[in-house]
Amino acid sequence: MCIFTLSIAAPMTNQKPLILITNDDGITAPGIRTLIDVMKELGDICVVAPDSPQSGMGHAITINDTLYCDKVVVDKDSDQNEYSCSGTPVDCVKLAVNEILKRKPDLCVSGINHGSNSSINVIYSGTMSAAVEAGTLGIPSIGFSLLDYSLEANFDPVRNFVKTIAQECLSKGLPKGIVLNVNFPKLSENEIKGIKVCRQANAHWIESFDKRVNPLGREYYWLTGEFVNEDKGEDTDEWALKNGYVSVVPVQFDLTAHHAIKDINTWDL
Repeated sequence: MCIFTLSIAAPMTNQKPLILITNDDGITAPGIRTLIDVMKELGDICVVAPDSPQSGMGHAITINDTLYCDKVVVDKDSDQNEYSCSGTPVDCVKLAVNEILKRKPDLCVSGINHGSNSSINVIYSGTMSAAVEAGTLGIPSIGFSLLDYSLEANFDPVRNFVKTIAQECLSKGLPKGIVLNVNFPKLSENEIKGIKVCRQANAHWIESFDKRVNPLGREYYWLTGEFVNEDKGEDTDEWALKNGYVSVVPVQFDLTAHHAIKDINTWDL
């Protein structure tokens, strides 16, 4: 199993860590319920998640509509804080930090997503965008995903890996401007070989639209596609997942292509 050596240590405090939990599959999704159970072992939690599935929303925010955020009573004898939000995953993080929480979270975890967010999928992912949003606010953040799209997906095999990675992040922190994109193969716990810190594979979707006609005669489209991985490297997330490892990709939200600045500066601008 990989041992993390991330460089910026989290500050010591007598308080329990405060952990913000969100997702894009909705507050009732099995994945987030597993994440809640694991995070309760590590600190105080606050859950702010969409009231309905928001997959594929990327970094969308609500600016032309109202936002609602209602407290959810999970157990009348529990003081667990859970809120259901009408907006996107990024809205959930913004509301949590600015309106709900009394102090900045020590960690934000998003997921566990039903389905892959490896390779190019990271840019479409509401799960990862929530983690990225928290990262822009200076909160160490992790997006977790399991390569199983079923609502009956079994998350038990990844619980210990989630806990290990979150504990490392809490104790060692993350470099400035970095969040983690963690994907789990659909395997039993004893079949998972360990954790690999990887780069994002160079892969893409070949997309097409299935054109149909509704009962009223109006045409509509259903997006489909084939995932193509052209990257043969053995240091990628796709290789790790295919070969039975948990993939951990450090993701930066500074999108500047620094290596291209010199070339662009040769233009007649």
